[in-house]
Amino acid sequence: MRQAGSVMVGEGYDGDDFYCDVAIPRAAELAVVHDDEQVLAYHHTRPFWATHVVVVPKRHIGSLTSVRNDDEEDVRALLWVVQAVAADVEAAHGEAAVLTNLGRYQDSKHLHVHVHARGHLR
Repeated sequence: MRQAGSVMVGEGYDGDDFYCDVAIPRAAELAVVHDDEQVLAYHHTRPFWATHVVVVPKRHIGSLTSVRNDDEEDVRALLWVVQAVAADVEAAHGEAAVLTNLGRYQDSKHLHVHVHARGHLR
C-alpha cells in the first residue's frame, strides 16, 4: 500500500468495498488527482502499471453493469473525470488505457475505472 504520512492507506483491508470503506473517507491520505463532491481520482495504492490512477464515484454504484437511470448524474461526472485524467496521462506518456472490471474480476464491489500507461509493475 502507498504510505501517506505515518498511515498505510488500506493496510490489511479485507472487505469488499475499499472505496466506500477506505479511499473516499480517507482521501486526504491518498495521492489525489481530482476530488470534488461526486468523484475521487487518485494514484492507485497498489499500482499494477507504472502510471495507474483510479477514478471512482463517491456515491456507491456497484459496477458498470448495475448502473440505473438514477445514477446518470454520477456516471456522467465519473466519465468527465475519466476523460480528463486519460487526456493528461496520454499527453504525459503518449498513451493511455481505460479499464473497468466486472464480476469476479472486480475485487472491490464499487464502480471504479483504472486509467493507466506504461508497463506492468507486477
